[in-house]
Amino acid sequence: MSVVVHEVAHGFAADSQGDPTARYAGRLTLNPLKHIDMMGSVIVPLLLVIFNAGFLVGWAKPVPYNEANLRDKKCGTVIVAGAGILANFIVAISFGILIRMSGLFGQFQIPFIAIAQIIVFINIVLGFFNLIPIPPLDGSKIFFAIMPHKYLSDATKTKIEYFSIPLLLLFILFIWKFLFPVIIFIFSLFTGLASPL
Repeated sequence: MSVVVHEVAHGFAADSQGDPTARYAGRLTLNPLKHIDMMGSVIVPLLLVIFNAGFLVGWAKPVPYNEANLRDKKCGTVIVAGAGILANFIVAISFGILIRMSGLFGQFQIPFIAIAQIIVFINIVLGFFNLIPIPPLDGSKIFFAIMPHKYLSDATKTKIEYFSIPLLLLFILFIWKFLFPVIIFIFSLFTGLASPL
């Protein structure tokens, strides 16, 4: 559902910026069935569970949008790309506040905290990961939109996009672990807890 919220936020942002593509495609809904990607939502997560990989990765179908329809291409691109990231952080903050207020939940306090911690953690990871400026992640769209053309030509963008998968794998393998303490710090900031379960 966190991935669905992320994608729907892109669609609403695009619609607000003049592109109704997601609305016409019936994708401005939190119904997860509308966003299931057979490979990313079912097969890959299922295989990771079956083979006891120790981690879980998945994705939803990207909400379609047409950049050409945006009223302001540069600003609109930043808003649309940033909307998914912002949505994940809003979900994380909201559940973090609920964790801090969990004393009000009485006998449901412990199960609620356990579930809410997972929700906060997943949304922080999703938001933070999508900030990475490597295609196809949202951070790359923001980075490409705000960088002046003299520093980042179309040819350079094309080369970065061509090598995006190897670059992303290198980032995950060698750099992500150094950013993980930042995620734990943000989790602690939102929830008041030292670390997730």
